[in-house]
Amino acid sequence: MVREAGTQLYSVGIFDTFEYRGRTPEEVSGPSLLSEVTELTGGRAFAVENINEPPDIAAKIGAVLRNQSILGYCPSNKAHDARWRKIKVKLPYPDSGP
Repeated sequence: MVREAGTQLYSVGIFDTFEYRGRTPEEVSGPSLLSEVTELTGGRAFAVENINEPPDIAAKIGAVLRNQSILGYCPSNKAHDARWRKIKVKLPYPDSGP
């Protein structure tokens, strides 16, 4: 369902890395499950290892989202013949960085 939704997910997980005794299998595999779900959508999971990290993680997620582009295509050939079309995408080189 997540993949079909067409939405990227970014997650921030705060996990207790100590004392695995007494935890359910879901709790133990939580970090890997969270990564798997977010990567299916093209997003990324971040694990908090230090209580001071969330602002830095939020800044990283914000930078990724600000630097994304959406590409749309409307064919000039209106024939719905299911044939592949060749397109060329050109992007100007930004003056302010890579």
